[in-house]
Amino acid sequence: MSATPASMQTAQEAEVLYRVVNRVAIVTLNRPAALNALSHAMVRDLAAVIERVRADDEIVAMVLNGAGSKGFCAGGDVRALYQLARQGEVLGETGWRQFFVDEYRLDYALHTFSKPVVALLDGVTMGGGMGLGQAATLRVATSRTKIAMPETRIGLLPDVGATHFLASMPEEMELYVGLTGVTLSGADALHCSLADICVPGEWIDGFEARLAQASMEGGVNAMLRRVFDAPCHDAQPAALAAHAPLIEQYFTRRRTVEQIVHALQTDLADEAAPADAQAWRRTTLDALTHYSPTMLEVTREALLRGRQLTLAESFRMELGIVSRAIEEGDFCEGVRAHLVDKDRTPRWAPATLPEVRPESVQHFLASPWRSEVHPLADLGA
Repeated sequence: MSATPASMQTAQEAEVLYRVVNRVAIVTLNRPAALNALSHAMVRDLAAVIERVRADDEIVAMVLNGAGSKGFCAGGDVRALYQLARQGEVLGETGWRQFFVDEYRLDYALHTFSKPVVALLDGVTMGGGMGLGQAATLRVATSRTKIAMPETRIGLLPDVGATHFLASMPEEMELYVGLTGVTLSGADALHCSLADICVPGEWIDGFEARLAQASMEGGVNAMLRRVFDAPCHDAQPAALAAHAPLIEQYFTRRRTVEQIVHALQTDLADEAAPADAQAWRRTTLDALTHYSPTMLEVTREALLRGRQLTLAESFRMELGIVSRAIEEGDFCEGVRAHLVDKDRTPRWAPATLPEVRPESVQHFLASPWRSEVHPLADLGA
């Protein structure tokens, strides 16, 4: 059934589907043609579903999954946010800022949910999809998983709590994943502590039949583990692990992004270096020289700060940065270049890393609001 029974939509049209199997709520993001990207209506529907599950004593757990065969959730509906920003619709229930406020509140509610949550990170799982998935008690990656936080490509930073949940990795790996937006496989996600198990994609396809027959013996969490963890499955090696020494070499916290780029350029000039290492350096350099220079430096600082913040504090920091990025930063130009006009030639301002001034970075990190009037002031209180 739809999460909003009072609406005029049919179950097939509803963007969030809800059903209960063996006392477990199955909540499905239902925009398969858009890789289940989150609209504002979906965010609100999901928030309502969470409260419904919380209040129902008969429901013992919740499973989040995505409709279709290609992805769990590709993130927020960035094109819709771009249109709102271009139209100057900032405030109010349909403004772009309210989308982020509602999304962050939804993610926080999942992180602090009182019942076990399973997230099926099958296929494309990016941006806002990671915000949902990383809040789960059991994060299930698969052989089809494609995880990324690619926000710097469009002039934003990894948000939806990423400045907190990416801190589960070592500093260097966190900076590499957060700055470059590299796509991770399910095995990579397991290696980076962004998944709890990694199973064959086909195993996930049949989970409802197993769930319907599952026994609660041993407790809810044990039952969920039996349903979703594939027996006798040999996990694939994590390709990212092979690059760990290079990542540790370049992405040290002591280096700004500009300094990382300089080090990569210097070492690429070494004709005697191994070919695979040089290929990694070229790919990494390409990302760091084509994404928003300002947001790369802001993201680096935000990720390092997030390691010392609570989850609620991270969301408050991210909302301030996102607000500045949309109102006065590179977001609209990044979306225009990559998703609207698709000319792939964003005109960043400033255009290069050496032009990014330290005071500009600090400006983006400074909250636009006094603490008592922050839109997320009550989060975590």
